[in-house]
Amino acid sequence: MTAFRSGVLLAIPALVLAGCDIEDFDHGSRVKEDFHHVHDLKSGGRVELESFNGSIEIRGWDKESIDISGTKYAPSEELLREVKIDIAASPDSIRIRTIRPEGRRGNMGASFVISVPRKVVLDRIASSNGGIRVQDVEGNARLRSSNGSVKVFDYKGDLTADTSNGGIELSKFTGGAALHTSNGGIRADGVRGYFEARTSNGGIDAHVAEVSSRPVRAETSNGRINLTIDSLKDSDVHASTSNSSVTVKLPSGINARLKAVTSNASITSDFDVSGAGTRSKHRWEGNIGSGGPLLDLHSSNGSIRIQRF
Repeated sequence: MTAFRSGVLLAIPALVLAGCDIEDFDHGSRVKEDFHHVHDLKSGGRVELESFNGSIEIRGWDKESIDISGTKYAPSEELLREVKIDIAASPDSIRIRTIRPEGRRGNMGASFVISVPRKVVLDRIASSNGGIRVQDVEGNARLRSSNGSVKVFDYKGDLTADTSNGGIELSKFTGGAALHTSNGGIRADGVRGYFEARTSNGGIDAHVAEVSSRPVRAETSNGRINLTIDSLKDSDVHASTSNSSVTVKLPSGINARLKAVTSNASITSDFDVSGAGTRSKHRWEGNIGSGGPLLDLHSSNGSIRIQRF
């Protein structure tokens, strides 16, 4: 039988907001109400959350249950009562939705702090005007926000993260990652699997410890790209930016086919580039070592550097 507890708790605000360093919608002096729900959820279960105008924080723990704490807010008591937290729960999956009053927009919404079984599938976690933070979880995830950052720490699993007007940060991360934002930077460490990153008006800094069969891709405009890749195996690398530089760091003994093109800047390499390809100030084509997967590097108004670590 599914355990359930629900209520309005006066002591929750300190729990919800303390220690949370992600962006949240400015609640100001509006009317607020805290909520708290607990449900059974098996290890490996699925979680779906759709909300608006508030941050979402998810942490793993060693219990087969989900604890949902949060705060909903609105400009008046009447509208606050119409902001609903709708939950459909079973031991295998849970769906959480913040429901907006029909026909109303504006300064209302909800923020969440949620504890989940450490092994869980975050099937779809979505918010607007608020950041998303996930920590100490193992399982695949799809995260989507707007006007907020996405931060993932101590995480194992394949990840898709999309946002706008905010950065994406992965740390102590093991898994494949497809990351997309605009007007924000992307930082990723410890990627093991596929890596795809796209942004604008922000840089990309990533350490790919282990590649997959899919190409490594990093694309931005008005931002630099710094990639450290421990081994290419058979994976191509595509990195492209404008108005900034591209730096790729590779281990000694690497074998690759290089195509590097820039304008109004230089190309340098710690590796010998040989073969019958083009070699000019702004364009290099040739082999590193005996050749292999493609290093396809492009910039305008920025330098390209291939470095040995």
